[in-house]
Amino acid sequence: MSSGVLEEAIKKASIAWISVGDAPAYALWCLPVENTLAVVSGVGEQFAPGLDRAERATVRLRGDHGGLIVQSEATVARVLPGSPEWDEIAPQLAAKRLNASGSAEDLVTRWVETGCAVVRLTPVAETVLGGSGLSSESAAAPPRETPARVETRKPFRLHKVRKR
Repeated sequence: MSSGVLEEAIKKASIAWISVGDAPAYALWCLPVENTLAVVSGVGEQFAPGLDRAERATVRLRGDHGGLIVQSEATVARVLPGSPEWDEIAPQLAAKRLNASGSAEDLVTRWVETGCAVVRLTPVAETVLGGSGLSSESAAAPPRETPARVETRKPFRLHKVRKR
């Protein structure tokens, strides 16, 4: 597998499917930073269970056609507030955050106050799979149970609808 494909996929990445251990993969928005991906998770942000404490994670990236083109193991490094790396990455990540209330500076401050985790995922070159190395099986899975799902009643009809 050419590392050029991985580098290009990282450069174009706006979303990645990331899983920790045997847990299911979550679609997380991310920011390409050099040849790594930066991801934020925590209170008020995206749900990524265990990512902030993990040492390694599996990253799957899509191509221009929308399908999986590369998969790799990645080392996970938490970016700590106040570090030079935080000062570089957090404002860029906050500026990319869609539908955030307030300015990018306010968002970064909220991340620090609520303990959100900003992590940097660095792919391990020896674990890269792409092209014929990837499974040709569909990775589709039934939806997971969630407390967000609400049963709805039948829609209101102003007039009686007659069956023919």
